Amino acid sequence: MAVRIKLPGGTLKMKVYRELRERERARRIPVLKMGSLYFTWWSNRRPPSNDQPSAPDNPARDAVAPS
Repeated sequence: MAVRIKLPGGTLKMKVYRELRERERARRIPVLKMGSLYFTWWSNRRPPSNDQPSAPDNPARDAVAPS
């Protein structure tokens, strides 16, 4: 059984290997192994989707100057 600790930025989970999800086993999220326990961090922030193009960092820079 996993132990969950809710924190302001996300959830810290403590699990054994057989309870890990695929994302945790592939280390696509932060994972720390201590002995036979795995500590994983699930952030409340959603990562940007790779399917959607991201917005430009500075839209003013990409704008065309009027002539």
